[in-house]
Amino acid sequence: MEKIKRSFLYNNSLSIVFVILALLSLVGQYFTGWHEYNEFLHDHGQPSVALLQYISSGHFQQATFENWESEFFQMALFVILTIFLRQKGSSESKQMEGKEEVDEEPKDHPSAPWPVKKGGFILSIYKHSLSIAMLLLFLFSFIMHWYGSWRDYNLNQLLDGKSSETMFSYLGNSRLWFESFQNWQSEFLSIFAIVFLSIYLRQIGSSQSKKVDAPNDETGE
Repeated sequence: MEKIKRSFLYNNSLSIVFVILALLSLVGQYFTGWHEYNEFLHDHGQPSVALLQYISSGHFQQATFENWESEFFQMALFVILTIFLRQKGSSESKQMEGKEEVDEEPKDHPSAPWPVKKGGFILSIYKHSLSIAMLLLFLFSFIMHWYGSWRDYNLNQLLDGKSSETMFSYLGNSRLWFESFQNWQSEFLSIFAIVFLSIYLRQIGSSQSKKVDAPNDETGE
């Protein structure tokens, strides 16, 4: 049977839609955050910042990266923990017994990715590249959140006539960790929700759901 040629948009529609949604949300956050930040400055007798200046503010950096941090942390843990842990009946879990295709050692074949063909150290890294990438994105986001939150905290301290902190001393500040924990708990809760609810609930046509007629104790998609 002849293979049907699909357009670029069809082949990449899922990632394209989510990138567009992310960008639209970021633009919405940027404009509303800019207005909020200028109201804060006005209330403290400070001049407003221009729209483009806002991107370099601690207010924007803290708000943006504390959310990115929690998302990448959640996904990194989910990718890693699903290697070892199981949830009976969940479409998000590997089967309860035996090995699956994802557990098999990679084999070189004509359509294999180039790291598989290369082998050696490159392949060793590639075998864990998804979790490595997620952890690096989490680390980058955490550092940027830390930096932005520190700058925003010191601005508040300055406007209130209080002493500022160094960036490293701010690492022990409860405000930084409050910002992180309030996001982490929501991300972990959302993972629990999809893992648990996929045992009993279905969505026809979704790759994240079991078949509608699958029994509740059937594990895996």
